[in-house]
Amino acid sequence: MSFDKEYPRREHDLAHSTKMRAGKRRTYFFDVRRTKSDDFFLSITESTKRLHGDTYDRHKILLYKEDFNRFLKELEGVIEYVKTELMPDYDYGEYERRQLEWEERRAAGEFDSPNPEATDEQNPNTTPTKDDELETDMSW
Repeated sequence: MSFDKEYPRREHDLAHSTKMRAGKRRTYFFDVRRTKSDDFFLSITESTKRLHGDTYDRHKILLYKEDFNRFLKELEGVIEYVKTELMPDYDYGEYERRQLEWEERRAAGEFDSPNPEATDEQNPNTTPTKDDELETDMSW
């Protein structure tokens, strides 16, 4: 028996969803899903566009309510450790500022394509910059 036949998708199993773009090729999805017993869990998906073609790599974490507090505490702890101990001089607001600048330029009509993940071929009015090269090299 296939998974879809045994557990068909229900339209109401998605209770809430948000999306966060991260650079040119990565997007994070935060989905709150409902179980059959009317419980909820968080599904975090990283979707990365492959360099060649229109396909994506996806990685998913399912986080259940009993783990929310500990997960958040550990996540905040490791982020703080990186910020204070490993990279205290790094400008962590840099990418937020660049994203806001890009959104303002897009709203002003500076780009042909409204897709922030468009390639240079899809968006000919943009020219690669040193920052674009850095973004490509930021795969962890």
